[in-house]
Amino acid sequence: MTLSPPVAAPFSDAELARIRDDFPILTRRVRDDRPLVYLDSGATSQKPYAVLDAERGWYERLNAAPHRGAHALSEEGTEGYEAARATIGGFIGAPAHEIVFTKNATEAINLVAYAFSNASTGGGGGSGDPRFGLGPGDEIVVTVMEHHANLIPWQELCRRTGATLRWFDVTDSGRLDLTGLTGVVTERTKVLAFVHASNVLGTVNPVPELVDRAKAVGAVVVLDACQSVPHLPLDVAELGVDLLAFSGHKMLGPMGIGVLWGRSDILDAMPVFLSGGSMIETVTMERATYAPVPQKFEAGVPNAAQAIGLAAACDYLTDLGMDRVSAHEHALTGLLLDGIRERPWVRLIGPDDLVDRGGAVSFVVEEVHAHDVGQILDDQGVAVRVGHHCAWPLHRRFGIAATTRASVAPYNTPEEIAAFFTALDRVPAIFGVGR
Repeated sequence: MTLSPPVAAPFSDAELARIRDDFPILTRRVRDDRPLVYLDSGATSQKPYAVLDAERGWYERLNAAPHRGAHALSEEGTEGYEAARATIGGFIGAPAHEIVFTKNATEAINLVAYAFSNASTGGGGGSGDPRFGLGPGDEIVVTVMEHHANLIPWQELCRRTGATLRWFDVTDSGRLDLTGLTGVVTERTKVLAFVHASNVLGTVNPVPELVDRAKAVGAVVVLDACQSVPHLPLDVAELGVDLLAFSGHKMLGPMGIGVLWGRSDILDAMPVFLSGGSMIETVTMERATYAPVPQKFEAGVPNAAQAIGLAAACDYLTDLGMDRVSAHEHALTGLLLDGIRERPWVRLIGPDDLVDRGGAVSFVVEEVHAHDVGQILDDQGVAVRVGHHCAWPLHRRFGIAATTRASVAPYNTPEEIAAFFTALDRVPAIFGVGR
Protein backbone atom coordinates (compact mmCIF):
# COMPACT_ATOMS: atom_id res chain seq x y z
CA MET A 1 0.00 0.00 0.00
CA THR A 2 2.94 2.34 -0.54
CA LEU A 3 4.64 4.00 -3.47
CA SER A 4 7.95 2.32 -2.74
CA PRO A 5 9.51 0.26 -4.00
CA PRO A 6 7.67 0.35 -7.34
CA VAL A 7 6.21 -2.99 -8.34
CA ALA A 8 5.91 -2.23 -12.04
CA ALA A 9 7.53 -0.14 -14.76
CA PRO A 10 6.56 3.50 -15.33
CA PHE A 11 4.70 4.30 -18.52
CA SER A 12 6.81 4.39 -21.65
CA ASP A 13 6.93 7.55 -23.74
CA ALA A 14 4.50 6.03 -26.24
CA GLU A 15 2.09 4.96 -23.51
CA LEU A 16 2.27 8.36 -21.90
CA ALA A 17 1.55 10.09 -25.19
CA ARG A 18 -1.57 7.93 -25.62
CA ILE A 19 -2.69 8.71 -22.06
CA ARG A 20 -2.28 12.44 -22.59
CA ASP A 21 -4.36 12.25 -25.76
CA ASP A 22 -7.26 11.12 -23.56
CA PHE A 23 -7.29 14.42 -21.62
CA PRO A 24 -8.52 17.28 -23.80
CA ILE A 25 -7.63 20.03 -21.33
CA LEU A 26 -3.93 19.17 -21.57
CA THR A 27 -3.84 20.74 -25.05
CA ARG A 28 -4.75 24.15 -23.60
CA ARG A 29 -2.49 27.16 -23.96
CA VAL A 30 -2.33 29.64 -21.09
CA ARG A 31 -0.50 32.83 -20.11
CA ASP A 32 0.73 34.31 -23.39
CA ASP A 33 0.11 31.08 -25.32
CA ARG A 34 2.29 28.85 -23.16
CA PRO A 35 1.53 25.12 -22.92
CA LEU A 36 -0.30 24.17 -19.75
CA VAL A 37 1.82 22.23 -17.24
CA TYR A 38 -0.71 20.95 -14.73
CA LEU A 39 0.85 19.94 -11.41
CA ASP A 40 -2.15 20.47 -9.15
CA SER A 41 -3.84 17.07 -9.28
CA GLY A 42 -3.71 16.84 -5.49
CA ALA A 43 -6.39 19.52 -5.49
CA THR A 44 -8.38 18.21 -8.44
CA SER A 45 -7.38 15.94 -11.29
CA GLN A 46 -8.18 16.39 -14.94
CA LYS A 47 -10.75 14.17 -16.67
CA PRO A 48 -10.33 11.82 -19.63
CA TYR A 49 -12.79 11.57 -22.49
CA ALA A 50 -14.09 8.31 -21.02
CA VAL A 51 -15.34 10.15 -17.94
CA LEU A 52 -16.68 13.14 -19.85
CA ASP A 53 -18.50 10.86 -22.28
CA ALA A 54 -19.97 8.69 -19.52
CA GLU A 55 -21.40 11.65 -17.64
CA ARG A 56 -22.81 13.24 -20.77
CA GLY A 57 -24.16 9.85 -21.88
CA TRP A 58 -26.23 9.58 -18.71
CA TYR A 59 -28.08 12.79 -19.56
CA GLU A 60 -28.42 11.88 -23.23
CA ARG A 61 -29.80 8.35 -22.72
CA LEU A 62 -30.86 7.63 -19.13
CA ASN A 63 -31.85 10.86 -17.45
CA ALA A 64 -34.38 9.77 -14.82
CA ALA A 65 -34.33 9.53 -11.04
CA PRO A 66 -33.02 6.10 -9.94
CA HIS A 67 -35.10 4.03 -7.50
CA ARG A 68 -38.27 5.98 -8.25
CA GLY A 69 -40.21 5.57 -11.48
CA ALA A 70 -41.54 2.38 -13.04
CA HIS A 71 -40.89 3.47 -16.62
CA ALA A 72 -38.04 2.30 -18.83
CA LEU A 73 -35.73 5.27 -18.29
CA SER A 74 -36.00 4.99 -14.53
CA GLU A 75 -35.41 1.24 -14.59
CA GLU A 76 -32.39 1.61 -16.85
CA GLY A 77 -31.14 4.55 -14.83
CA THR A 78 -31.38 2.53 -11.63
CA GLU A 79 -29.47 -0.33 -13.24
CA GLY A 80 -26.75 2.05 -14.42
CA TYR A 81 -26.50 3.78 -11.07
CA GLU A 82 -26.20 0.51 -9.15
CA ALA A 83 -23.76 -0.89 -11.71
CA ALA A 84 -21.59 2.18 -11.06
CA ARG A 85 -21.73 1.42 -7.34
CA ALA A 86 -20.51 -2.12 -8.02
CA THR A 87 -17.67 -0.89 -10.25
CA ILE A 88 -16.48 1.64 -7.68
CA GLY A 89 -16.70 -0.94 -4.93
CA GLY A 90 -14.68 -3.39 -7.00
CA PHE A 91 -11.99 -0.76 -7.51
CA ILE A 92 -11.25 -0.78 -3.75
CA GLY A 93 -12.06 -4.44 -3.14
CA ALA A 94 -15.49 -3.86 -1.58
CA PRO A 95 -18.96 -5.26 -2.28
CA ALA A 96 -21.45 -2.82 -3.77
CA HIS A 97 -23.69 -2.68 -0.67
CA GLU A 98 -20.81 -1.21 1.36
CA ILE A 99 -20.48 1.82 -0.95
CA VAL A 100 -22.34 4.97 0.11
CA PHE A 101 -22.41 7.86 -2.33
CA THR A 102 -21.88 11.38 -0.99
CA LYS A 103 -21.06 14.62 -2.72
CA ASN A 104 -17.40 14.53 -1.61
CA ALA A 105 -15.11 13.09 1.06
CA THR A 106 -15.85 16.02 3.36
CA GLU A 107 -19.52 15.06 3.44
CA ALA A 108 -18.56 11.40 3.92
CA ILE A 109 -16.54 12.21 7.05
CA ASN A 110 -19.27 14.53 8.33
CA LEU A 111 -21.76 11.70 7.79
CA VAL A 112 -19.74 9.54 10.17
CA ALA A 113 -19.26 12.32 12.72
CA TYR A 114 -22.98 13.13 12.76
CA ALA A 115 -23.82 9.45 13.08
CA PHE A 116 -21.78 9.38 16.28
CA SER A 117 -23.50 12.58 17.40
CA ASN A 118 -26.96 11.18 16.72
CA ALA A 119 -26.10 7.97 18.52
CA SER A 120 -25.03 10.05 21.52
CA THR A 121 -28.34 11.93 21.63
CA GLY A 122 -30.69 9.09 20.69
CA GLY A 123 -31.42 10.44 17.19
CA GLY A 124 -31.14 9.09 13.69
CA GLY A 125 -32.72 5.71 14.21
CA GLY A 126 -29.56 4.16 15.60
CA SER A 127 -29.30 0.68 16.99
CA GLY A 128 -28.00 1.75 20.38
CA ASP A 129 -24.63 0.17 19.55
CA PRO A 130 -22.22 1.30 22.31
CA ARG A 131 -19.44 1.83 19.77
CA PHE A 132 -21.11 5.02 18.61
CA GLY A 133 -22.22 6.74 21.80
CA LEU A 134 -19.86 9.50 22.95
CA GLY A 135 -19.72 11.62 26.09
CA PRO A 136 -17.37 13.20 28.62
CA GLY A 137 -14.40 10.94 29.28
CA ASP A 138 -14.40 9.51 25.75
CA GLU A 139 -11.69 10.51 23.29
CA ILE A 140 -11.25 10.97 19.55
CA VAL A 141 -7.71 10.76 18.14
CA VAL A 142 -6.50 12.43 14.94
CA THR A 143 -3.11 13.66 13.67
CA VAL A 144 -1.55 17.07 13.12
CA MET A 145 -1.25 16.32 9.40
CA GLU A 146 -5.02 16.08 8.81
CA HIS A 147 -6.84 18.01 6.11
CA HIS A 148 -9.45 20.24 7.74
CA ALA A 149 -12.11 17.84 6.42
CA ASN A 150 -10.79 15.17 8.79
CA LEU A 151 -10.26 17.53 11.70
CA ILE A 152 -13.08 20.05 12.06
CA PRO A 153 -15.93 17.46 12.01
CA TRP A 154 -14.24 15.73 14.97
CA GLN A 155 -13.69 19.04 16.76
CA GLU A 156 -17.39 19.76 16.37
CA LEU A 157 -18.34 16.26 17.51
CA CYS A 158 -16.30 16.76 20.69
CA ARG A 159 -18.00 20.10 21.25
CA ARG A 160 -21.45 18.54 20.91
CA THR A 161 -20.79 15.51 23.08
CA GLY A 162 -18.19 16.57 25.64
CA ALA A 163 -15.62 14.10 24.32
CA THR A 164 -11.93 15.08 24.18
CA LEU A 165 -9.86 15.48 21.02
CA ARG A 166 -6.28 14.19 21.08
CA TRP A 167 -3.70 13.97 18.32
CA PHE A 168 -0.37 12.65 17.12
CA ASP A 169 2.39 15.09 16.18
CA VAL A 170 4.77 14.70 13.24
CA THR A 171 8.55 14.56 13.19
CA ASP A 172 10.69 17.28 11.63
CA SER A 173 11.10 15.01 8.60
CA GLY A 174 7.34 14.83 8.10
CA ARG A 175 6.65 11.34 9.43
CA LEU A 176 3.95 10.54 11.97
CA ASP A 177 5.41 10.47 15.48
CA LEU A 178 4.09 7.27 17.04
CA THR A 179 6.54 7.04 19.94
CA GLY A 180 3.64 7.50 22.37
CA LEU A 181 1.13 5.35 20.48
CA THR A 182 -0.15 3.38 23.47
CA GLY A 183 -0.43 6.52 25.55
CA VAL A 184 -2.50 8.37 22.94
CA VAL A 185 -4.80 5.57 21.75
CA THR A 186 -6.16 4.16 25.01
CA GLU A 187 -9.26 2.44 26.36
CA ARG A 188 -10.91 5.87 26.31
CA THR A 189 -10.46 6.18 22.53
CA LYS A 190 -13.72 5.72 20.63
CA VAL A 191 -12.54 6.97 17.21
CA LEU A 192 -9.15 6.98 15.50
CA ALA A 193 -9.35 9.10 12.33
CA PHE A 194 -6.27 9.70 10.20
CA VAL A 195 -5.11 10.38 6.68
CA HIS A 196 -3.64 7.59 4.57
CA ALA A 197 -1.41 9.89 2.50
CA SER A 198 -0.85 13.52 3.47
CA ASN A 199 -1.96 16.11 0.94
CA VAL A 200 0.91 18.38 2.07
CA LEU A 201 3.80 16.16 3.14
CA GLY A 202 3.19 13.26 0.79
CA THR A 203 3.73 10.92 3.75
CA VAL A 204 2.03 7.52 3.48
CA ASN A 205 1.10 6.58 7.03
CA PRO A 206 1.58 3.13 8.65
CA VAL A 207 -2.01 1.92 8.54
CA PRO A 208 -1.41 -1.59 10.00
CA GLU A 209 0.31 -0.28 13.11
CA LEU A 210 -2.43 2.24 13.80
CA VAL A 211 -5.24 -0.21 13.06
CA ASP A 212 -3.76 -2.85 15.35
CA ARG A 213 -3.61 -0.41 18.24
CA ALA A 214 -7.14 0.88 17.61
CA LYS A 215 -8.56 -2.64 17.46
CA ALA A 216 -6.81 -3.53 20.71
CA VAL A 217 -8.87 -0.87 22.51
CA GLY A 218 -12.10 -1.27 20.50
CA ALA A 219 -11.91 2.06 18.65
CA VAL A 220 -13.57 2.67 15.28
CA VAL A 221 -10.99 3.52 12.59
CA VAL A 222 -11.83 6.16 9.96
CA LEU A 223 -9.38 6.61 7.07
CA ASP A 224 -9.14 9.66 4.80
CA ALA A 225 -8.05 8.04 1.53
CA CYS A 226 -8.43 11.03 -0.80
CA GLN A 227 -4.73 11.03 -1.66
CA SER A 228 -4.26 7.27 -1.75
CA VAL A 229 -7.19 5.77 -3.68
CA PRO A 230 -6.18 7.67 -6.88
CA HIS A 231 -2.51 6.70 -6.62
CA LEU A 232 -2.03 3.33 -4.88
CA PRO A 233 -3.29 -0.20 -5.45
CA LEU A 234 -5.69 -0.45 -2.52
CA ASP A 235 -7.90 -3.13 -0.99
CA VAL A 236 -10.08 -2.19 1.97
CA ALA A 237 -10.03 -5.72 3.35
CA GLU A 238 -6.25 -5.61 3.56
CA LEU A 239 -6.26 -2.18 5.19
CA GLY A 240 -8.40 -3.40 8.07
CA VAL A 241 -10.06 -0.03 8.73
CA ASP A 242 -13.76 0.34 9.53
CA LEU A 243 -14.67 3.34 7.38
CA LEU A 244 -12.92 5.04 4.47
CA ALA A 245 -13.66 8.22 2.52
CA PHE A 246 -12.50 9.50 -0.86
CA SER A 247 -13.53 12.00 -3.54
CA GLY A 248 -14.13 11.40 -7.23
CA HIS A 249 -12.63 14.65 -8.47
CA LYS A 250 -9.15 13.70 -7.24
CA MET A 251 -9.13 10.41 -9.19
CA LEU A 252 -9.96 11.55 -12.74
CA GLY A 253 -13.70 11.55 -11.92
CA PRO A 254 -16.34 14.27 -11.75
CA MET A 255 -16.76 16.90 -9.09
CA GLY A 256 -19.78 16.45 -6.85
CA ILE A 257 -19.33 12.76 -6.07
CA GLY A 258 -17.62 11.15 -3.11
CA VAL A 259 -17.66 7.78 -1.42
CA LEU A 260 -17.95 6.51 2.10
CA TRP A 261 -17.00 2.85 2.35
CA GLY A 262 -17.80 1.02 5.55
CA ARG A 263 -17.86 -2.52 6.86
CA SER A 264 -21.42 -3.82 6.73
CA ASP A 265 -21.77 -4.26 10.49
CA ILE A 266 -20.60 -0.68 11.07
CA LEU A 267 -22.91 0.86 8.47
CA ASP A 268 -25.88 -1.21 9.65
CA ALA A 269 -25.44 0.05 13.21
CA MET A 270 -24.78 3.70 12.38
CA PRO A 271 -27.62 6.21 12.76
CA VAL A 272 -28.59 8.19 9.68
CA PHE A 273 -27.20 11.60 8.80
CA LEU A 274 -29.60 13.19 6.29
CA SER A 275 -33.25 12.15 6.11
CA GLY A 276 -36.09 12.55 3.64
CA GLY A 277 -36.87 10.81 0.38
CA SER A 278 -35.21 7.64 -0.92
CA MET A 279 -33.77 6.57 2.42
CA ILE A 280 -37.02 5.37 4.00
CA GLU A 281 -38.70 2.00 4.39
CA THR A 282 -42.04 3.06 5.91
CA VAL A 283 -43.40 6.44 6.98
CA THR A 284 -46.36 7.42 9.16
CA MET A 285 -47.18 10.81 10.63
CA GLU A 286 -45.57 9.73 13.87
CA ARG A 287 -42.38 7.97 12.77
CA ALA A 288 -40.33 6.44 10.00
CA THR A 289 -38.21 3.37 9.49
CA TYR A 290 -35.20 3.43 7.23
CA ALA A 291 -34.08 1.50 4.17
CA PRO A 292 -31.16 -0.91 4.35
CA VAL A 293 -27.59 0.23 3.74
CA PRO A 294 -26.51 1.93 1.54
CA GLN A 295 -29.83 3.60 0.69
CA LYS A 296 -30.42 4.74 4.27
CA PHE A 297 -27.50 7.16 3.90
CA GLU A 298 -28.53 8.52 0.47
CA ALA A 299 -31.42 10.89 1.05
CA GLY A 300 -32.83 12.75 -1.95
CA VAL A 301 -32.26 12.41 -5.67
CA PRO A 302 -28.76 10.95 -6.10
CA ASN A 303 -25.91 12.43 -8.09
CA ALA A 304 -26.35 9.64 -10.61
CA ALA A 305 -24.51 11.14 -13.58
CA GLN A 306 -21.50 11.80 -11.38
CA ALA A 307 -21.59 8.22 -10.06
CA ILE A 308 -21.57 6.98 -13.65
CA GLY A 309 -18.61 9.26 -14.37
CA LEU A 310 -16.71 8.05 -11.31
CA ALA A 311 -17.25 4.44 -12.35
CA ALA A 312 -15.78 5.33 -15.75
CA ALA A 313 -12.77 6.85 -13.96
CA CYS A 314 -12.32 3.63 -11.99
CA ASP A 315 -12.45 1.63 -15.22
CA TYR A 316 -9.92 3.98 -16.80
CA LEU A 317 -7.50 3.65 -13.90
CA THR A 318 -8.00 -0.12 -13.85
CA ASP A 319 -7.13 -0.27 -17.55
CA LEU A 320 -3.98 1.74 -16.89
CA GLY A 321 -3.12 -0.57 -14.00
CA MET A 322 -2.78 0.93 -10.54
CA ASP A 323 0.62 -0.68 -10.17
CA ARG A 324 1.73 1.19 -13.31
CA VAL A 325 0.15 4.43 -12.08
CA SER A 326 1.99 4.06 -8.79
CA ALA A 327 5.32 3.34 -10.47
CA HIS A 328 4.95 6.26 -12.89
CA GLU A 329 4.14 8.73 -10.13
CA HIS A 330 6.94 7.30 -7.99
CA ALA A 331 9.42 8.14 -10.75
CA LEU A 332 8.06 11.66 -11.20
CA THR A 333 8.16 12.27 -7.46
CA GLY A 334 11.80 11.21 -7.48
CA LEU A 335 12.52 13.85 -10.13
CA LEU A 336 10.83 16.50 -8.00
CA LEU A 337 12.80 15.55 -4.90
CA ASP A 338 16.07 15.43 -6.84
CA GLY A 339 15.45 18.88 -8.29
CA ILE A 340 14.71 20.38 -4.90
CA ARG A 341 17.89 18.91 -3.44
CA GLU A 342 19.86 20.65 -6.18
CA ARG A 343 18.47 24.04 -5.12
CA PRO A 344 19.68 25.03 -1.65
CA TRP A 345 17.36 28.04 -1.65
CA VAL A 346 14.36 25.67 -1.63
CA ARG A 347 13.31 23.93 1.61
CA LEU A 348 11.28 20.74 1.30
CA ILE A 349 8.42 20.24 3.77
CA GLY A 350 8.00 16.50 4.10
CA PRO A 351 10.04 13.30 3.65
CA ASP A 352 13.09 13.73 1.44
CA ASP A 353 13.10 10.13 0.21
CA LEU A 354 10.70 7.88 -1.66
CA VAL A 355 9.99 5.42 1.14
CA ASP A 356 6.28 5.39 1.98
CA ARG A 357 5.81 8.63 0.10
CA GLY A 358 3.21 9.91 -2.31
CA GLY A 359 3.36 12.46 -5.10
CA ALA A 360 2.48 15.64 -3.18
CA VAL A 361 5.69 17.68 -2.86
CA SER A 362 5.49 20.89 -0.80
CA PHE A 363 8.25 23.42 -0.27
CA VAL A 364 9.11 26.97 0.72
CA VAL A 365 11.52 29.47 -0.74
CA GLU A 366 12.93 31.38 2.22
CA GLU A 367 11.96 35.07 2.27
CA VAL A 368 9.53 34.63 -0.64
CA HIS A 369 5.82 34.07 0.01
CA ALA A 370 4.33 30.95 -1.53
CA HIS A 371 1.79 33.07 -3.40
CA ASP A 372 4.62 34.92 -5.15
CA VAL A 373 6.32 31.65 -6.06
CA GLY A 374 3.03 30.34 -7.42
CA GLN A 375 2.52 33.48 -9.49
CA ILE A 376 5.96 33.18 -11.08
CA LEU A 377 5.23 29.55 -11.97
CA ASP A 378 1.79 30.45 -13.31
CA ASP A 379 3.29 33.16 -15.51
CA GLN A 380 5.17 30.33 -17.23
CA GLY A 381 2.07 28.16 -17.59
CA VAL A 382 2.86 25.91 -14.60
CA ALA A 383 -0.16 25.29 -12.37
CA VAL A 384 0.63 24.42 -8.74
CA ARG A 385 -1.09 24.90 -5.39
CA VAL A 386 -0.15 27.60 -2.90
CA GLY A 387 -1.41 28.29 0.63
CA HIS A 388 -2.01 26.08 3.65
CA HIS A 389 -3.80 23.41 1.58
CA CYS A 390 -6.60 23.10 4.17
CA ALA A 391 -4.00 21.91 6.68
CA TRP A 392 -3.41 24.99 8.80
CA PRO A 393 -2.28 23.21 12.01
CA LEU A 394 0.34 21.27 10.05
CA HIS A 395 1.80 24.46 8.63
CA ARG A 396 1.89 25.97 12.10
CA ARG A 397 3.73 22.87 13.29
CA PHE A 398 6.51 23.71 10.82
CA GLY A 399 6.43 27.42 11.62
CA ILE A 400 5.31 28.52 8.16
CA ALA A 401 2.25 30.33 6.84
CA ALA A 402 2.06 28.66 3.44
CA THR A 403 3.79 26.30 1.04
CA THR A 404 3.97 25.77 -2.69
CA ARG A 405 2.88 22.28 -3.69
CA ALA A 406 3.42 20.33 -6.89
CA SER A 407 1.44 17.11 -7.21
CA VAL A 408 1.54 14.52 -9.97
CA ALA A 409 -0.91 12.27 -11.81
CA PRO A 410 -0.73 9.55 -14.48
CA TYR A 411 -0.75 12.11 -17.31
CA ASN A 412 2.30 14.08 -16.14
CA THR A 413 5.66 13.74 -17.89
CA PRO A 414 9.33 14.10 -16.98
CA GLU A 415 9.44 17.01 -19.42
CA GLU A 416 6.80 18.79 -17.36
CA ILE A 417 8.88 18.34 -14.21
CA ALA A 418 11.80 19.93 -16.07
CA ALA A 419 9.52 22.81 -17.15
CA PHE A 420 8.48 23.27 -13.53
CA PHE A 421 12.09 23.69 -12.42
CA THR A 422 12.89 26.01 -15.32
CA ALA A 423 10.05 28.23 -14.15
CA LEU A 424 11.04 27.91 -10.48
CA ASP A 425 14.60 29.01 -11.30
CA ARG A 426 13.23 32.46 -12.14
CA VAL A 427 12.55 33.05 -8.43
CA PRO A 428 16.15 33.80 -7.34
CA ALA A 429 16.65 36.27 -10.19
CA ILE A 430 13.42 38.12 -9.40
CA PHE A 431 13.68 38.15 -5.59
CA GLY A 432 17.43 38.00 -5.07
CA VAL A 433 17.40 34.85 -2.95
CA GLY A 434 19.85 31.95 -2.98
CA ARG A 435 22.83 34.06 -3.98
